[in-house]
Amino acid sequence: MVTKQFKGSADEADLRRADSLAREIFSDVANKWALLIIEALGERTLRFSELRDEVEGISHKMLTQNLRMLERNGLAERKVHPTVPPRVEYTLTEPGQALRATVDLICGWTHEYFGHIEAARRSFHA
Repeated sequence: MVTKQFKGSADEADLRRADSLAREIFSDVANKWALLIIEALGERTLRFSELRDEVEGISHKMLTQNLRMLERNGLAERKVHPTVPPRVEYTLTEPGQALRATVDLICGWTHEYFGHIEAARRSFHA
C-alpha cells in the first residue's frame, strides 16, 4: 500500500478529492474494527490477547492489520517488553485519544437512535 505524504496543501486535506491524504486517513479509521479497537483501548493499555477478548468477533488477522494501521497513522503505540515470550502492549497516543472522543460520540449517537433505526429497518421495504 502506498501511503500519501501530506505536504500542507489544501488539496491533500480535502475529503472530497479521491486522491487526498485526508480521504485515506478517513478510510483507515472509519471502519468497524478500528472504531471498536479505539473504544476498547480507551484510556488503558492492553495486550494483544486482551484486545482480542475486548473486541468480540475480530480475527487475529484483522486485529493485527488494524493495529498496524493505527500505529502507521500515529494513533496507537506498540510497546514490546523484553521478556520470554515477549509481552506486547498497545495504547492510544494523544491523537488517538482525541479520535476516541469522536468515537464516543458515535457510540452515544448509536445508543440514542438505536430504537429509531431498528424500527426503520423493520418497516423498510426494498
